[in-house]
This record gives sequence, C-alpha cells and structure tokens, in this order.
Amino acid sequence: MKDVTQLLAEQPLFSDLGNDMFALVAGCAHNEHFGADDYLFRIGDPADRFYLVRRGLVALELVRTGGSRLIVDTVSNGGIVGLSWLVPPYRWNLDARAVEATSAVSIDAGCLRRKCEDEPRIGYVLLQRVSSALYQRMQAARVRMADVYGVPSDE
Repeated sequence: MKDVTQLLAEQPLFSDLGNDMFALVAGCAHNEHFGADDYLFRIGDPADRFYLVRRGLVALELVRTGGSRLIVDTVSNGGIVGLSWLVPPYRWNLDARAVEATSAVSIDAGCLRRKCEDEPRIGYVLLQRVSSALYQRMQAARVRMADVYGVPSDE
C-alpha cells in the first residue's frame, strides 16, 4: 500500500517539484476516498482544502432554482478540485460531488498557505502551476460555451 507521499508524487501538479518543496507540500497532504454522490465540499463552506483526483470523477455543480443540479465542469484523474482556497474569503463558490467512487489526495489549504508565506519560492512555483490549471479550465469552459451558444471559439 502506498503512503500519501507516494500518492502525491504521482500527481501532475507536484510530480517534479524539488525534494525540499515536495517535502513541504507532503506535510499538508492526506489520502481521502469518496463514494458516489458524496460531496467533497458545498457552496459557502470554508475552502480549507483542495483535492487532486487520483481515480474517479468529480462534478463541479451549481444548484438551480427548484433544486436541480447544473454541472459546470467535471474533473477526473490528475485534475484539481477546488481553487477557492487561494482567494479570500476562502469560501467555496460551487458544490463538488463525486459522480463515482473517487480517491483523491487532499491538501490542507491553511497549512499550505502558511508554508508558502514562510517560503515564498514555493508559493511562486505553486501559483504558476495552479494558474496554469485554472487557465486550462477556463479555456475548456470557453470551448463548451461556444458549442452551446454557437459562437466561434476563437473570438
């Protein structure tokens, strides 16, 4: 059985960090499992951690008037779930629900923010990596919107 350090090393976001940076991040990591329809977090709750999906599928959702769910995006193996931990007031602005049994490495956001403040170099590296993931997610949303609304994706 792999320990959380080995699981974290397999995640694209952290796979090639130097040993010193990796050790700082690993100290904030935990292995978690969610059953189908379990919530990783709910809108408005404190954004006190984020998740790196190892196996499974997570839906990022909004609840419509009347209670139906609107899936905004899905995240699967190697993807990041939860970006609100980066920006005050550190509250979730979406629900995250496991669509199927899901395993993830969770990172304690407060722990990681403190380490980034103490060691700005790691904060900069992580900000670059998370920003890249955010940019890719926004580009994918733009393409989906173009498909739905018939707008060319290069505008």
